[in-house]
Amino acid sequence: MDDGRPLFQQIAEQIEDSIIDGSLPEESRAPSTNELAAFHRINPATAANGINKLVADGLLYKRRGVGMFVATGAREQLLQRRRTAFGEKFIAPLLSEARRLGMDAEDLKKMIDVWRDDA
Repeated sequence: MDDGRPLFQQIAEQIEDSIIDGSLPEESRAPSTNELAAFHRINPATAANGINKLVADGLLYKRRGVGMFVATGAREQLLQRRRTAFGEKFIAPLLSEARRLGMDAEDLKKMIDVWRDDA
């Protein structure tokens, strides 16, 4: 857990990853701040910041006296957000470079098919 980003962001992203891959399904209990702090050996306030980010994003909600839970629709919300980010980070630059090279959509599709077959 040290890739240059703040720890609370890394904690939030790990929980998001668990929601996306299904290991933390919707309406299931999320790890508590104390559990996260103990597991990662970090300050509970740091873990709480990660949890609070997810609450603010509408991905987690609190059941008083029980804990934090994954909100209904959280997985789809995360998938949509990451798809958008993927498009901005990879697809937009790909299309821009393809235009510079005089490639059209069919050329790109063929190239993707070749690379996919080689992978």
